[in-house]
Amino acid sequence: MTTETYINHPTFGLLYRLCLIDKNEELFTTLYAQRLFFKVKVEQRETFFEPLTRSEAKLLMESKLRSLRSNGDWNAYKQMNAMYQRTFQ
Repeated sequence: MTTETYINHPTFGLLYRLCLIDKNEELFTTLYAQRLFFKVKVEQRETFFEPLTRSEAKLLMESKLRSLRSNGDWNAYKQMNAMYQRTFQ
């Protein structure tokens, strides 16, 4: 089962979650064009948007894929790899 997650950026509107990076950090992209990428950090009362280049976002996803593969989390790896292929290939 996959769940889609969205967040509203104050300037760029609706963003779509590509993956979870760390405990409170996620990688998002603009919903339709998928040309702008953001590392989003959610804290108790604030949300921080860090803009990333396409290559930085790609490297973050590749790093997460390597981590999932080394941990043997194959289901999560397959889902994230499919998202990676759709986004960057």
